[in-house]
Amino acid sequence: MKKNERLETWLTEWDVEKNSLLPREYRAYFRCFNAGDFYEAHDVLEHLWLQCQDENHSFYQALIQFAGAFVHLQKHALYPEHPTHRRRLCPGARLFALADARLAAYPAVHLNLDLLEVRGLCSLWSQRALRVGTETGRTLESPLTAFDPPQLVLS
Repeated sequence: MKKNERLETWLTEWDVEKNSLLPREYRAYFRCFNAGDFYEAHDVLEHLWLQCQDENHSFYQALIQFAGAFVHLQKHALYPEHPTHRRRLCPGARLFALADARLAAYPAVHLNLDLLEVRGLCSLWSQRALRVGTETGRTLESPLTAFDPPQLVLS
């Protein structure tokens, strides 16, 4: 099954709010993210972002980067000894910073999401990744091992 077909299947199965004014890919992003399926959250919103040509283009990109940062932390947590995955904390922190910078261009609440809260999460998780990612001489514990991932809530 091709990626777009797989995404269409997910979106059809998950679309319980058919009358919502928010795009189904956007709603699915939160479902995936809050389930800890960060790669899938990234994928499903990227599907919308690639088609988007309005003022939400950069907003969706920021949320994709936010989920992508958690993909890095998750890979580090799952494979801390792996030669590539053990070096994912600093790239994750950079993605948090990129997401925060993009979100700064939007109002405090955008598309029913509290961006002040999300920007605070970007800062917090970036600090956690950098603090752990700069230690030397031992296997590093992932921030996702030490802390529960956040839950994103639409208002």
